[in-house]
Amino acid sequence: MIKSSPRIWTDRPLAFKGLVVIALPLAVLLGALFSLYLASSAETRAEDDVRRAFAIQRDVYQVHALLAEAAAGVRGYALTREDRFLAPYYTSERDLPVTLTRLEEAIKDETVRPRFIELLKVTQAKRDGLRATIALTQSTTQPSTQQIERSLIANKLALDAVRTEIDNIQKLESVVLDERRALVDDVRTRFLALTAVSGIVGLLGSLAAVYLFSTGIVRRVSKLEGDAERLARGERLEAPPEEADELGRLGQRLSRASALLREREDDLRASEERFRLVIEQVRDYGILSLDKEGIVTSWNMGAERIKGWRTDEIIGQHFSRFYPAETRDFQPDKMLERARVNGTAEDEGWRIRKDGSKFWADVVITALRGEDGELQGFAKVTRDMTERRRSEEDLRLAREEAVAANLAKSEFLSRTSHELRTPLNAILGFGQLLEIDEDSFSKPHRDAILQIAKASRHLLALINDLLNISSIEAGAEEVEIEEINIGQLLEEARALADPIVKAAGLRFDIDLPCANATVQADRRRTMQVILNLVSNAAKYSTNGTFVRLGAEEANEQITVFVEDDGPGVDPANRSRLFTAFDRLGQQKKPNSEGTGLGLALSRSLVESMGGVIDYEPLDQGARFWFSLSCNVVPRIDPQPVQ
Repeated sequence: MIKSSPRIWTDRPLAFKGLVVIALPLAVLLGALFSLYLASSAETRAEDDVRRAFAIQRDVYQVHALLAEAAAGVRGYALTREDRFLAPYYTSERDLPVTLTRLEEAIKDETVRPRFIELLKVTQAKRDGLRATIALTQSTTQPSTQQIERSLIANKLALDAVRTEIDNIQKLESVVLDERRALVDDVRTRFLALTAVSGIVGLLGSLAAVYLFSTGIVRRVSKLEGDAERLARGERLEAPPEEADELGRLGQRLSRASALLREREDDLRASEERFRLVIEQVRDYGILSLDKEGIVTSWNMGAERIKGWRTDEIIGQHFSRFYPAETRDFQPDKMLERARVNGTAEDEGWRIRKDGSKFWADVVITALRGEDGELQGFAKVTRDMTERRRSEEDLRLAREEAVAANLAKSEFLSRTSHELRTPLNAILGFGQLLEIDEDSFSKPHRDAILQIAKASRHLLALINDLLNISSIEAGAEEVEIEEINIGQLLEEARALADPIVKAAGLRFDIDLPCANATVQADRRRTMQVILNLVSNAAKYSTNGTFVRLGAEEANEQITVFVEDDGPGVDPANRSRLFTAFDRLGQQKKPNSEGTGLGLALSRSLVESMGGVIDYEPLDQGARFWFSLSCNVVPRIDPQPVQ
């Protein structure tokens, strides 16, 4: 007679049922995870291409920004002959070659590459023009107003040429970026679809496993539980149905057990015999008994396997022969004494096999006492822990390698700083030499020379930001705490940031604290944080009218704030504000460029001075602030940038 479908499942062994119940959803899960891994890898590669395109756009923008700032500074110097106006020019000469070098390495697209070559030319021409204006202003012969005007007009035309080439590159890169974004969106769509399908399949597989588990095991286990309770009360059990799996056989055994209770004493003796056989057959543990003097009186197969002696070779011998020579004279007696006093004694150490080889053993010796408390002997359990010790040793070595790797990282950063800055200095130096002979070059070449200098300075600034973050995280960046007049510092910051705010078409307001308000901080780092916050406010306040910089004093704290009346920050993005390289979707907006490092670096700098930085929304706009103590504070290691 053919069995029905439920009986076919019921009669299957529990191992098979367990395999089906566990393997079915597990197989679905593993398949889903593998497919998700493939989709995630594809998405990651596509996103890397997008980030590379963003980096190119950011660097191209920085080239223009450095040249524009340098031009403004040189114009101020030419009109006033005050050296302070040359600070942006020197910054541009330092950072521009770095940025151009990075663009040289990053731009691989055949359509963008020719425009980049033109950008190099017009940048150099612009740098030559600025250098010529400075040289004209510094000449011993007082230049005429017409000469200065002609030089400034030439510089403006050179900057216009740079801006034109930058616009061309940005347009081409925008096309490339759109293509890469479309690829990311396509991969992400497939990823989400695959996730949904995997979830549905996993749910169906789990439901099927639960159904099989419930019908094949849970219901019958509940019945067996009731039979066990009746058996405990001494009731006779009814004969169970004939079922071929383990649960069916267990039910039959419970039924027979109710009849066997009347033969309890025989069963107990049989149980003792089985226990003896188990002890003798155990292979992973060496189990032996000792008399009160430590002489071996029994020996199981596990002890023979671990130590090598046969039973007839070791019975009647003292257990000290298992110890190496250096501990044999005292350790065995010490272990027995501890077991006598404490009931048990445990030890780990080297032991000797019959062939003379050593193994690492975990040993427990237990005192055996009769009902009257008299010592009868000892039970000794030995386990070979050589593999575990080897694993611990491997873990220790791995830990040491990790420490060495961390030291290598620090060394790498130090060498990177030197190796990158050295060629950048060379680029800037050669750029300056080219600027000396600016008049001998055509206008495109002068623009290219200027662009090289500007890109180099930008690249050097970015390297400095990354190395600053790494140094602060490692605690290697020294903090020079001094007393700073916060009002004077804000005035200096306003003077430096005023061109940025005006370029954005915004009004720049300042709220100064009392004249004698001071703060304990690193002057350079504090200025860097203020400029980062003002620059962000000017950049993202697209529909605003002003940027306000100010400070207020309360509870021995100075709080510096930057406010604007722009669109503010989406509440959903607040937790990501200070995350490195996360621009909160601003990269999708036209003419919105940046690295995503400003706020992350600002947080690290403020925390390295023992301060706090945060953001709070306004009714219209945003307010970023950081607080520093008016008193000397110890350095607080910042949290690593995520």
